[in-house]
Amino acid sequence: MKKPLCTTALISMMAAIPFASAAEPATAASKSISVYTTAKDSAQRLTLTDTLSLKPGQQPPETDIAVFVNPEKRFQTFFGMGGAITDASAEVFSTLKPAKKSEFLKAYYDQKAGIGYSLLRTTIHSSDFSSGSYTYIKEGDKELTSFSIAHDKKHRLPMIKQAIAAAGGKITTYASPWSAPAFMKATNNMLQGGKLLPEYNHAWATYFTKFIKAYEKEGVPIWGITVQNEPMAKQTWESMIFSAEEERDFLKNHLGPVMAKEGLGDKKIVVWDHNRDLINHRVNTILGDPEAAKYVWGVGFHWYETWTGGEPLNRNVAEVHQAYPNVNLLLTEATVEKFNAERYQHWPNGERYGHAIINDFNSGAVGWTDWNILLDQNGGPNHVGNFCFSPIHADTKTGELIYTPSYYYLGHFSKFIRPAAERVSAAASRSTLLVTSFINSDNSLATVVMNQTDKPIAYRLFIGNQETSVNIPARAIQTLVY
Repeated sequence: MKKPLCTTALISMMAAIPFASAAEPATAASKSISVYTTAKDSAQRLTLTDTLSLKPGQQPPETDIAVFVNPEKRFQTFFGMGGAITDASAEVFSTLKPAKKSEFLKAYYDQKAGIGYSLLRTTIHSSDFSSGSYTYIKEGDKELTSFSIAHDKKHRLPMIKQAIAAAGGKITTYASPWSAPAFMKATNNMLQGGKLLPEYNHAWATYFTKFIKAYEKEGVPIWGITVQNEPMAKQTWESMIFSAEEERDFLKNHLGPVMAKEGLGDKKIVVWDHNRDLINHRVNTILGDPEAAKYVWGVGFHWYETWTGGEPLNRNVAEVHQAYPNVNLLLTEATVEKFNAERYQHWPNGERYGHAIINDFNSGAVGWTDWNILLDQNGGPNHVGNFCFSPIHADTKTGELIYTPSYYYLGHFSKFIRPAAERVSAAASRSTLLVTSFINSDNSLATVVMNQTDKPIAYRLFIGNQETSVNIPARAIQTLVY
């Protein structure tokens, strides 16, 4: 087995690279293109590998491979990228020594030394990625008088606060519930699905507002919420079923009005929060009702149907974008499942991220949120054994951090494409290359190109009426900053 990339020297090497950022507009001013590369079977990890110059473009023959970027044609505005701080992430983070905690926070949230995450998802009480099930109230407390987030003050809130500080004092944070308390459900069980009892609609809606107010009292601003994580999945862990009609009616008759009544009408609400396969029916049902639609900021989706039947169902996402162009599309969760420590450096895991992110952005998504940002050497903790990968793992026995290919693939987007950027027209002349491109508010252009083949590819990059020649290694991803 290859030794995993887990040394402090790796992140130190990254910090020494002259990364482009919104704070360093020299790349745009110099009219040169900086090429950052991550490639399999090499030491290249977000490495500055080339600096290119543009020249007047010429019509390419059909035999040439080309990428065409037109910054004049613009589409959706970029919201951000990030990952989830779960109980599991926070529990593992708490075991690290101060130097490793600092390294970790820089790796994710510092735009120069790391990959500049700008989004953060967390859970409303427990999920499977907790050491056990819990809620914020005593079981049976219909009036919610016992509501307390004391549990989260031990590990999760301290980590979130440190993440916010590492991100420069501000990060967009949203929260999702996995299940209502057991007594509020027909099954009297937080696990194994089950539905919310109608008599607890108001209490459950109020529970959201108490969570938001409690977190904000602790100094953690909550930007918004999703109505229900994976509302069509009966899982062995915390889960709850909402049909499309049930989610619509809960939103318009309870959650939306209660949020407004409690002075939280400015908080954003995201519906669906599940896979791409059933997204169209859910969106048509909820957004087809004006009284429900008025509360909706956007539609969240996951990727877990993606690799069971071949290509991801991006057409479904694109169809929602075409049908409801003013509603935001946000990837709210993705992870590589079935953890195996021997596959820390399994390159297709990173490629899966690159492939999905490019296709989701090109389908109209405004942002992308990964699942756990940190797990241990077992892919947990997880109280039902649903162990998974995260972009960075910590070996709690040695205290070392292990950076997987997924971390770098994510970084090729989050580091160079900043909130408020606009997607621009970008296309490749061959399917061997995947491409997406955004122009930032500082006028720097970030174009991401991915080569999933086993051979290096030479291609011509056209930006408007100018061009340059680029080489991308086999099994590689590049961000070209201009």
